[in-house]
Amino acid sequence: MRWGLVGASTIAAEQMIGAFRSLPGSEVTWVVSGQPAHAADFAGRHGIPSSTTSLDEMLADPAVDAVYISSTNEKHRSQALAAIAAGKHVLCEKPLAMTVAEAREMVASAEAAGLVFGTNHHLRNAATHLAMRDLVAGGRIGRVLSARVHHAVFLPPHLQGWRINDAEAGGGVIPDITVHDADTIRFLLGEDPQEVVALSGQSGMGQGVEDSVMSVWSLPSGAMVTAHESFTHHFAETAVEIHGTEGSIYARGVMTQRPVGKVELVTAEGRKPVPVTPHNLYDRAVRLFAEAVQGHGRPSADGWDGVASLAVALAVREAARRGARTQVDYGA
Repeated sequence: MRWGLVGASTIAAEQMIGAFRSLPGSEVTWVVSGQPAHAADFAGRHGIPSSTTSLDEMLADPAVDAVYISSTNEKHRSQALAAIAAGKHVLCEKPLAMTVAEAREMVASAEAAGLVFGTNHHLRNAATHLAMRDLVAGGRIGRVLSARVHHAVFLPPHLQGWRINDAEAGGGVIPDITVHDADTIRFLLGEDPQEVVALSGQSGMGQGVEDSVMSVWSLPSGAMVTAHESFTHHFAETAVEIHGTEGSIYARGVMTQRPVGKVELVTAEGRKPVPVTPHNLYDRAVRLFAEAVQGHGRPSADGWDGVASLAVALAVREAARRGARTQVDYGA
């Protein structure tokens, strides 16, 4: 596959270029950025043959098979629709768009064109998350009663910028991290949250957007989820807990870009570590996307997964704004 990058971003540089190149015969041939000097410098540093400020110029290249979109959130819709119109497969960063309606439009357009659309929810590709999902699906903890996600971290200075200051660009911890936790719960438990309550706050890290939020979600089965996301916690450890009628799963340090962390299963037989063989999260996501393009299987997170995680995040934001129970509107 030959990839075009829409956005000369940190995640493209640190994670995705290497993931694209991990597949035999896969190349990154273009990068698009709004600033000519930045585009050219990024291309030079990463060995990308062509750079431009014009999305249309890149999309006009028939050699480009797929695009990876990692621009600021408010640009995702127009860029994805342009790529789809040009016949390119799309892998888009989360959140897919600023509204559920926009996200649904993007995914439906790709389906109508017969193109593969994926959402880059990398965490569901982690060996730890795959192990947790297998434990739940295999009935090892019985009927799920509740879950907890602790994803309060410190956003490093080089990633702050628009994420902590620009609401119009899609900044804030809810579109940045709550969407990940929504996808994690949907992946692990196989359920879509129905209703949420939430409180959000601003601690002074930035201006105009929330940097911390806590919420409670109800699931169709009756199980409840508590979630905590933040940009401001220097020393906290991420965690996932899932509690059932026959046991509990405890996972520590697993909500990261790196294949780290550990998982334990607690049942009447005692506490036991769950064997996990780490692998690169992004390599797996790109491989499954490429296989879907070739007609085999589906992306690890497809477009509709991205729509659902966005819907939960927007419900959390609305619940915090209103101070009231809020139904998750998936737009169907």
